[in-house]
Amino acid sequence: MANFNKVLLIGNLTKDPELRYTPQGTAVVNLRLAVNRKYKDKNQEFKDEVCFITVVAWDKQAETCNQYLHKGSPIFVEGRLQSRQWEDNAGQKRNVIEVRAERVQFLGQAPSRQQEPVAQQAVQQDEPSTESAWLGENEEDSNAS
Repeated sequence: MANFNKVLLIGNLTKDPELRYTPQGTAVVNLRLAVNRKYKDKNQEFKDEVCFITVVAWDKQAETCNQYLHKGSPIFVEGRLQSRQWEDNAGQKRNVIEVRAERVQFLGQAPSRQQEPVAQQAVQQDEPSTESAWLGENEEDSNAS
């Protein structure tokens, strides 16, 4: 039987990128992404549903994301689901499923960090960038299963 693992997401960053380096010097960045879905419930009322996802990008893509993205930035992510396990400081086994970025495309310009939230609603979209990257989550911040 064939296997297929592909994820396509468009959303906005919920916080600034979290860049770190492995002991070997490889860059890795965590991008916290919010993806919204609007739907009608059984009473025909509109509802919003938000899914929060961690995307991890590596190498040059990680550094580029860290340099140009910030909280509120809209991005398109193409990647795959990845599961990982570790032991926390208390000795408990933890695991997480996250998206390993194969491509991150910048979709527009989010407001600068100095702008007020009201100004965020008036942001215009720029031409998409070809820069891409993402995947990962800090063990301390991830949700345990």
